[in-house]
Amino acid sequence: RQRAPPPQPDLPGRNASRRGAEQAGTWCAMAVLDLAKLPRWNLEKHFGYSGPFDDRIDAEMEAVERAAKDFCGDFKGKLGEHLEDALTKYEEIDTALDKMSAYVRLRYDTDMENAELRKRQVSIKQKTSKICGDYLVFFDLELADLPQERLEVQYDGSENLRKYKSYIDNVRKTRPHNLSQDVERALTVRAPYVGKTPVVDFYDKELSLLRFKLDDSEKEMNLERLLNLLTNSKDSEKRASAMQELNRGLEKMVRAAALSLNVVAGAWEIENKERGYKNLRSRRNLSNNVPDDVVNSLLQGARVKGVELAKRYYGLKKSILKATQGLETLRWSDRNAPIDVGGTEDTYTWEQAVSLVQKGYSKFSPYMAELFMNQVDQHRIDVPAVNGKAGGAYCHGVVPGIGPFQLLNFNGSKHDVATLAHESGHGCHFILSSCQGHLQSHPPLTLAETASIFGEMIVFRDLLDSAPSPAERLAMLMSKIDDIINSVVRQCSFDRFEELVHTSRKEGEVSHEDICKYWMQAVVQYYGEEGEVFDSYENISHLWAYVTHFHHVPFYVYSYAFADLVVGSLYGAYLKSSEGFEEKLLELLKAGGTQDFVTALSPFGLKPDDPAFWADALEAHLGGLMDEAEKLAKELGYA
Repeated sequence: RQRAPPPQPDLPGRNASRRGAEQAGTWCAMAVLDLAKLPRWNLEKHFGYSGPFDDRIDAEMEAVERAAKDFCGDFKGKLGEHLEDALTKYEEIDTALDKMSAYVRLRYDTDMENAELRKRQVSIKQKTSKICGDYLVFFDLELADLPQERLEVQYDGSENLRKYKSYIDNVRKTRPHNLSQDVERALTVRAPYVGKTPVVDFYDKELSLLRFKLDDSEKEMNLERLLNLLTNSKDSEKRASAMQELNRGLEKMVRAAALSLNVVAGAWEIENKERGYKNLRSRRNLSNNVPDDVVNSLLQGARVKGVELAKRYYGLKKSILKATQGLETLRWSDRNAPIDVGGTEDTYTWEQAVSLVQKGYSKFSPYMAELFMNQVDQHRIDVPAVNGKAGGAYCHGVVPGIGPFQLLNFNGSKHDVATLAHESGHGCHFILSSCQGHLQSHPPLTLAETASIFGEMIVFRDLLDSAPSPAERLAMLMSKIDDIINSVVRQCSFDRFEELVHTSRKEGEVSHEDICKYWMQAVVQYYGEEGEVFDSYENISHLWAYVTHFHHVPFYVYSYAFADLVVGSLYGAYLKSSEGFEEKLLELLKAGGTQDFVTALSPFGLKPDDPAFWADALEAHLGGLMDEAEKLAKELGYA
C-alpha cells in the first residue's frame, strides 16, 4: 500500500528565504523572547493519550490489527459486490492507523534527541507497515482492477458510494503502475526495516544534531538559529561568517546526506522502471493529479521568465544594498539580506504575531480568522525554537476531528509572522476539508499550498499598507520579492538539481563531490555565472545537504512554485473583483481532494493548463511587485 508521505517542514531553503525580515543585528529578536513561556501544543488533550508510551496506543494497535484481519477476510476478492461497505470499513481502519502514527511522530518531532521515543516511533512504523502489508494492500490493487461495469452498477445503487468517486478515480489511475499483490506486500512490510526509510531517518537524526558556532564568545546554536542569524542580520560580514559556518557544518554530514540521496534516487529509479512511469517526475505528477505537460510548462516558465526576473531583481537589490549598506560586492550570503533603511527595528512577541495574523485574516475572511484563533486557543501550535526539535515549520492535518497541529520555530521576526500566517492557512484548509472524510480530505499538492500562501499574502499586504515611510515600504516589498523568488525560481532550481542527481544515479553511485558539482551547476543555470549577478558563490557547495524534501518526497519542490504562482493569480483576481471571492475560495478549500486543479480554479477564471499561464503569472505576480519596488527605489535615490 502506498501511504502518503509524512508531513515535512517547508523546505529549509524556502524557510531561509522567509527569514528576510527587517530585523537588525543578530539576536535582537531572541532578546525579547522567553522560550520557556512560549506556547507548546497539547497533543494529549486532543489525541486522548497520556503520552507516547501509553498502553492505550498498544491496545488500539492490536484492535486495529484484528479489524484489518477481519476486513481482509470479509472483502478480499469481493469488491465487485460490496465496495461501499469495504470503503467505509477501510476508511475507519486507515483513520485509526494514521491517528496513532501521527501522535507519536508529532511527539518525536519536539524531542528528537530522545532515544527511547525514537525507538517507539520506529516500532509504530513497523507495526503499521505489517498491518498494511498483511491485510490492506489488496484493497487499492483490487479497486484499481475492478471492471468498470461492476463499479457502475454499484454507483447506481448507492449515493454514498458516489461520494467517494474522487478517491476511487485516483486509485484507479494507478492501475498501469501497480505491481502484483505479493510484491506490493513485500515492499510495504519491509519499508521500515530496509531500503530508504531507515537511511533517511538516520539522515534526519544527523541533521537535527548539528550545532554551529561562529566564534569562541558565542554559544553553540542549532540549524534554525543559524539560519535566522544568516537571513536577518544587517551586517554583511556577519552574514558571510554565518554562511561559511553553515557550509562548514554541513560538510560534517555530507557523506550521510549523499548516502541517503543515493538510496532515495536509486529506489526512485527502480520503482519508476518497474512501475512503467514515463519520466522522472511522472510518478509525482500522478500523485499530484497534474499532467506532465503542465509541470513541464511551469518549469520552462521558471527557467526562462523566472530567471530573467530574478536577475533583474538581484541587480536592483545590489544597487540598494550599495546605497544603504555600502556593499561593493553581492555574495550569496547577501541573497536574502534585509534592506536597512534606518527605520523601526521590528521584532514581535508571540501575542503580537497572533494579533497581526488575526487582523489580516479578518479583513479577508472573518470565518478563517475564527478558525485561526481556534488553533491558537486550543493549543494546537508548538511555538519556540528549541534544541531537539525538528527544523523549519509544518502543519499536520492528522485525521478529521483531531488535527490540525502546527510546528513552528518562532524567533520573533517578520519572517516568523509570515510563517504563522502560512501554516495557519494550512490549518484552516485541513479544518474546512475535513467534511470530505479522511480518504478525500487532503488536497493534491498542487492545491495544498493555496490557503497557506493566500493567508500569507493577505497578512503581508496588511503590513505593507501600514508601513510608516516609503523607505520601509520598499524594504517590505524587497523582502516579499525575496520570498517569491525563493518559492518559484529557487524551488525550480532545486528540481533541476534533483534531475541532475537522479539522472546520474542511473549510471551508478553518485559521489558527494559530484553531488556538490550538480548543486553548483543548478545554481549557475538559475542565477548566472559567478560575476554576472552574484560576485561570489563562496561557501555554498554543501547547502544541498539540509534540504530534507530531496530525501522524503522526490520532485515535490515544484509544488511550491505551482502554488505561489496560482495564488498570485488568485490574488490578482481578488483585487479585480472581491465580491463573492471569499465564498468561492472557501468552497475550493472545502473540496479537499475531490477536485483537480483545473476544476478547482475555473470559478476564478484561471486556466493553469494553458502553456502561457505560467509565464503570464510570473510577469503579473512577480513583475508587478518588481515594478513597484523599482519605482520606489528610484524615487528614494537607491537605484
